[in-house]
Amino acid sequence: MKAIFKHYTLQFKSPSGTSRGILKTKETWFIILNDGEKFGIGECGMFKGLSADDQPEFEAKLKWTCDNIHLGLEVLLLDLMEFPSIQFGVEMAFKSFESQDSFNLFPSEFTQSNASIAINGLIWMGSKSFMKQQIREKIEAGFTCIKMKIGAIDFQTELELLHAIRQEFSVSDIELRVDANGAFLPDEALEKLKRLSDCQLHSIEQPIKQKQWDDMARLCHETPLPIALDEELIGVFSSKEKQELLQTINPQYIILKPTLVGGISGSESWIQIAEDKGINWWITSALESNIGLNAIAQWTYTLNSKMPQGLGTGSLFTNNFDSPLLVKNGTLRYEITDNWNLSYLNLNI
Repeated sequence: MKAIFKHYTLQFKSPSGTSRGILKTKETWFIILNDGEKFGIGECGMFKGLSADDQPEFEAKLKWTCDNIHLGLEVLLLDLMEFPSIQFGVEMAFKSFESQDSFNLFPSEFTQSNASIAINGLIWMGSKSFMKQQIREKIEAGFTCIKMKIGAIDFQTELELLHAIRQEFSVSDIELRVDANGAFLPDEALEKLKRLSDCQLHSIEQPIKQKQWDDMARLCHETPLPIALDEELIGVFSSKEKQELLQTINPQYIILKPTLVGGISGSESWIQIAEDKGINWWITSALESNIGLNAIAQWTYTLNSKMPQGLGTGSLFTNNFDSPLLVKNGTLRYEITDNWNLSYLNLNI
């Protein structure tokens, strides 16, 4: 079996705003396994400026991985501990290689089109009118859970948007989540959380920047609004570090992005530790192409979580790959059509 990697740049349909700036493109990489008869593909969606493996030697590590693919999955995952997106890509590639059709990685009721996954509708930052337009579109599309990015425009304007939703839709109609991406300062965060709590929100993701454990622990203890750790989990590799982080901060939720936390094995490690401490969780994609999103979605279904997951980002790009994944009535479905084939997944990416 041989392995190669290829670089690919995803193009956003429209610029997408976060508290870190405006996103127009998203780089990703693919590991492709081939033995002359069958192939497997995995996505290493390293996120520049966010991923722990955003390092100068990233592509050199990808090449080393391909050159040493014969070492096998278990050995490679250990060696790639500090390169979580490559860990996920390798896991995915081996799973794809072993699959009967290279794309059905976790056969289930989901991949048989008999079940769906509840997902949140994502509202990107922008002008007030743009955000209102997105909210209206998501509600009309059947979403019952909306996640709004906050922290880049005026806080009062964001509050007005959330109050406007609540005036029209009750908690039983729409679940509202917000994601600050670490935009609040520690000394202002609690007051902002109190004001946000008036909107009857489900939770807020990462209100302050990561690696401020004492401040985050205080917030999680005093907050009137459940807090979900997101970026806080990035770069925490060992089981001991994970234990210490959750023991110290004791959040209400954690959010797992396989690309950022070491793939499926890394995510499952977090889940086990969190559940032992009574901390709930959900799964979110991290702007992968449909190849990575497919693996995340199929695996997520097997976890039997009833919470809406963050898996609706596949439609953001103009040059994404064809996929059986379909967002319908606020859920993610897997629907194979008559003209569906896997030819594009071969070595011609």
